[in-house]
Amino acid sequence: MPWQNNNGGGWKSGGGGGGPWGQGPQGPWGGGNQGGNQNQPDIEEMIKRGQDRLKNAMPGGTGIPTAVWLLLFAVGAGVIGFYAFTYKVNPNQQGVVLRFGQLVEKTDPGLHFRWPYPINEVLLPDVTRNNRIQIGMRSATGGSTMRAQAARDVPEESLMLTGDENIVDVDFEVQWKIRDAEKFLFNIQHPETTVKEVAEAAMREVVGESDIQSILTEAREQVRQKVSDLIQKTLDNYSAGIEIVQVQLQKVDPPGKVIDAFRDVQAARADQVRLQNEANAYANRIVPEARGQAERVLQAAKGYREQTVADAVGQAARFDKVYEEYTKAPDVTRRRMFLETMERVYQGTDKIILDNKSGGGSGVVPYLPLDQLTRSKKNEGGQ
Repeated sequence: MPWQNNNGGGWKSGGGGGGPWGQGPQGPWGGGNQGGNQNQPDIEEMIKRGQDRLKNAMPGGTGIPTAVWLLLFAVGAGVIGFYAFTYKVNPNQQGVVLRFGQLVEKTDPGLHFRWPYPINEVLLPDVTRNNRIQIGMRSATGGSTMRAQAARDVPEESLMLTGDENIVDVDFEVQWKIRDAEKFLFNIQHPETTVKEVAEAAMREVVGESDIQSILTEAREQVRQKVSDLIQKTLDNYSAGIEIVQVQLQKVDPPGKVIDAFRDVQAARADQVRLQNEANAYANRIVPEARGQAERVLQAAKGYREQTVADAVGQAARFDKVYEEYTKAPDVTRRRMFLETMERVYQGTDKIILDNKSGGGSGVVPYLPLDQLTRSKKNEGGQ
């Protein structure tokens, strides 16, 4: 052994109480004599020895004055004291000060005073960084920007049973950060493991309450939100001091061996929905048109009925008036009715009036086609 000697101890000095640097400290706290200060080191003698050694090491053999040594010692002690009694909290951190292992204060970014170790101990957790945990997959860098084919699938984490007893392959990522440094440091022992196990349990619970069709299609956003809320609720019950920033679903597919069959089913259901929408659109167009036509026919029938009734009432009233006048002057009324009737009869027919009194004869040329007279007048009027 490098430290072995014949004196029976592990160090250069015999027995014990020494160390790899020679004789150990003496006195009431040391391992040597217990009586008095006769073997305590002389500081001036140590400084003198150091000067002699430095003088021999320096070219020319010049030494350093004692005042300079004291100044260097004071500067070194000041630097050591500065680092021993102060600490710095970066902008992305929060300081947690422990005094003999008990929390005494939490400090904001900046330079702060502290008692040296082991009186005070300062923990500096990063409270602004977004931590990422992947479940169901492992990418090369652990980030969400990696392409899907570059990620390694972890089926023991991603395969889950749905509420309708189907299996779905879910890969997702959880982003979280520290919300309360005190709870984060002292209430949980392995934060990343805790978040990962809580997130996987929450996803399995939400998937187990849903059917596979909704998970693969329209309910993905609802599943993501439910999982995020359930993770946050569980961590709050643990007083973990962790805030869930976001849950991202990277992949939600059926198992690889049956994914082609599921895609065929999805295509058929999409066609079904498309055809149903087309049928609904056709019905929404035809039904109002038919109702409009039915209403138009009904209104026309009502109008015809009202017109017919009004005409009949008017004719009856007219007949009553005519009868009243007839009772007053029957001859005049009969003559007027005769003339009005003949007027209506002859109004729409061709008429030729012959005056038998003129010319002393018949007044009609035998070979003259009388019906052509009216036709020729009509033709001249049309031209």
